[in-house]
Amino acid sequence: MRTVVLGAGATGSLFGARLVAAGESVLLVGRQEHVATVRAHGLAIEGVAPGRFRLDAAERLPNDGPVDLVLVTVKSFDLPTAMEALGRIRSPTPTALLGNGLGLEATAVRSLRDAGWERPERYVARAIHTVPATLLGAGRVRASGSGDVVVPTPETAGPAERTVRLLLDLFGRVGIPIRTTATFEREVWRKVIVNAAINPLTALHGVTNGRLAEPSLHAEARQLLEEAVAVAQAEGTAFDLEEAIADLERVVRATAENRSSMLQDLERGRPTEIAAISGEILRRGERHGRSLPATARVVAELEARIRDGAPGKPS
Repeated sequence: MRTVVLGAGATGSLFGARLVAAGESVLLVGRQEHVATVRAHGLAIEGVAPGRFRLDAAERLPNDGPVDLVLVTVKSFDLPTAMEALGRIRSPTPTALLGNGLGLEATAVRSLRDAGWERPERYVARAIHTVPATLLGAGRVRASGSGDVVVPTPETAGPAERTVRLLLDLFGRVGIPIRTTATFEREVWRKVIVNAAINPLTALHGVTNGRLAEPSLHAEARQLLEEAVAVAQAEGTAFDLEEAIADLERVVRATAENRSSMLQDLERGRPTEIAAISGEILRRGERHGRSLPATARVVAELEARIRDGAPGKPS
């Protein structure tokens, strides 16, 4: 089976290494410096299950040769451009989205349709994951904790059932933890709620996830969590606050040494996914007449920090 990983940063590279280690054929598509290093020296994984792995790597999608599955791990703000490129270069191919945020499927389907795919909803499936990874530099990734991948049950995946089955077969075969749920939209919200509490604060304060267990930061995280839960409830997704708090505390413990992707992006002077996470929560909250002062504050502070080009500030 030939898999293309589109958006080979920390997460995409780690998944690619795990697949190659199990004997799968993988092509990483990523940034020039990372790709050049992987080609010349292989991909170094540090932390959990370390090693150096030889993978094919390229800066652009291939327009020839068989591809069985595309794993899309680009950031949410790059998704429309990536899907436009995929749609122009390749005929319809099973495509799994492993990014953060709300509404990714609609964005991908719209972009692929505009690029020429017929009925792209038959090929695009969403997956969510809790696998922490940090890009240490070109060709170097740290796997800093445990996690798994969640997909809809094939029976509830709608027209993208085949893509879900391909992903289940591939990850199950190579030993990447993956599970299904018949209430997938609730799981999407579960991750968004936790991300909305962790990512902005770790970025603004320049701290690892584990620091959010400290009383002052935990209080801030809980405010963000409560607002996100209120929006999920308004959107029709039943979520208990105590359940969400337990999720937050579990993730903070399991990924204590991890530097969130939002923090990594801010430190590198790159765009963050604040719009697809907290920004989308704000937009949906406004639609339901909800006041979200804590969420509005972190969105404004992060956007100002990004405009000023300032990194996260250690607390």
